[in-house]
Amino acid sequence: MLERLKKRTFLTIYNSNLFTSDLLAGITLFVMLIPQGMAYAMLAGIPPVMGLYAATIPLFIYAIFASSKHLSVGPVAISSLLVFSGVSGLAEPNSSSYVSYVLVLAAMVGAIQLLLGVSRLGFIVKFIPHSVMNGYTSAAAIVIGVSQIKHVLGIDVGNYLQIHYLLFDVLQEFKNVNLLTVLIGLASMSLLIIFKKIGPRMPGALIIVIISSALVYLFSLEEKGVRIVGDVPTGLPAFILPDFTIETIKLLVPMAITIALMGFMESLAIAKTIARKEKYLIYPNRELKAIGLSNLIGAFFQSMPINGSFSRTAVNHQSGGATQVTSVITGILVIITLLFFTSYFYYLPNAVLAAIILVAVYSLVDIKELKHLFEINRFEGLVWITTFIVTLFVGIQWGIVIGAIFTLILLLKKSAQPSIVELGYVKEEKTYHNIERYLDAVTSDQALIIRIDSSLHFANISFIEEKLKNLLMNRRNTKWVIINMAGVNDVDTISVDTLEEMIDHYQRQGITILFSNMKGSIRDTMNKVHWNKKYQEQMNHLPLEQLLKEKGINIDSSKQLEPGVLDYHI
Repeated sequence: MLERLKKRTFLTIYNSNLFTSDLLAGITLFVMLIPQGMAYAMLAGIPPVMGLYAATIPLFIYAIFASSKHLSVGPVAISSLLVFSGVSGLAEPNSSSYVSYVLVLAAMVGAIQLLLGVSRLGFIVKFIPHSVMNGYTSAAAIVIGVSQIKHVLGIDVGNYLQIHYLLFDVLQEFKNVNLLTVLIGLASMSLLIIFKKIGPRMPGALIIVIISSALVYLFSLEEKGVRIVGDVPTGLPAFILPDFTIETIKLLVPMAITIALMGFMESLAIAKTIARKEKYLIYPNRELKAIGLSNLIGAFFQSMPINGSFSRTAVNHQSGGATQVTSVITGILVIITLLFFTSYFYYLPNAVLAAIILVAVYSLVDIKELKHLFEINRFEGLVWITTFIVTLFVGIQWGIVIGAIFTLILLLKKSAQPSIVELGYVKEEKTYHNIERYLDAVTSDQALIIRIDSSLHFANISFIEEKLKNLLMNRRNTKWVIINMAGVNDVDTISVDTLEEMIDHYQRQGITILFSNMKGSIRDTMNKVHWNKKYQEQMNHLPLEQLLKEKGINIDSSKQLEPGVLDYHI
């Protein structure tokens, strides 16, 4: 009922002005998508026409189910490289078996995304840190760029995804460089950059495709070693049932999960960016279902995996696109191209498609973000570098996995060694602070005051026990240990047992352990094991100053603590 109401509302408010805006934006996207779709298909190791197929049915499906009014979906660079990474080890690129694997992969990507959307599990992408994603994307962009050098130079290199192997092959084959191909590639890149600076909405890629194809045709450059696209099939994509087998699914599952999550994260990020500017909401689970259905149904019409494109979405917004009708218009124009104009791509040089990819991905290398991460948090900077290096030298398929594992290890290490600081009295502020930050803080031989800035659990309680032992090692006159629990939000069973052992152990040595600022939830946990009977003195939740006053502990020997001064600044 609600969906019908939404459709009625859309049809009611949609008018000729909106259609004019969508039409202009749709044409603009079309002239971008034709060369990009073919280029990204080549990057994925499949026939260029499949990049055009991916810009037909999937666009219509997404337009129907999406919550974003501006996201432009279709083939993109990172997903294309991931496709190549996942399938090139199973079959020869461009072969029929290779294409079959790609279609199965696209269907699996769609099924995973759809399942996550239906299960309302879109939130799981939040568990992949920004530092991992940014490091991965930056390294993948470099791998993409280096993998396209062979087309710009007109040489043959192996189907590697590790940058050192690619560079080694390029150096070995450098003697076979075709100068005409190099000239076409460099000229195309230069013109693309110039067109981009003159006007982002200018169809630079399409202009270069037309000019380069005409030059190859007029001067028969293909006979002089310039490699061309060749025959591009005419007609709509045929309905094909992907060759699903248990063995194939097992082989492709890791890459399908990677592409599904990566594609959704990219799509969601750009969709939210534009939605904030236009002041409307994006629904992550609805986006998952829309992209998932686009990939799943598209696979039956020879589509490679698709997701949202940063560059095309930005151009769509700048061009005045107002609704997903832009995607419908773009898809219709691509269909017209497939029906009547594919023969014009016969003489298109591979070097031009490679140039389009190179210019599109160079901006994804984000060294500025690495510097920013190190300035704010060295931990995140290390995660970025680890992900970046693994992606470059181990393999693109391992980048996110190793980066996420490394993040988890660092988080566990950090969690296992929480911040424990000794507090001293600061006269000017009349409160207690970390003695390492406040050098004028006053301490006492009689009382050791520490603050724990972490919840207590099985992984860190031994560290806390050892830290306290080290702090007391050279303190012969200490009678009190005050543990400020202001930063403790949770305790587990092992921690409670260990605290009991510590209380009993130090009590036998004449040292009393007390707790201040113990929160209600922590006291409730302690009472479950009868601390309210066994350790009545320890079940204190007073602020630090009041606890010290109650016990008659005076840290500042030159001045009595003022009554009523509470520990608000800890």
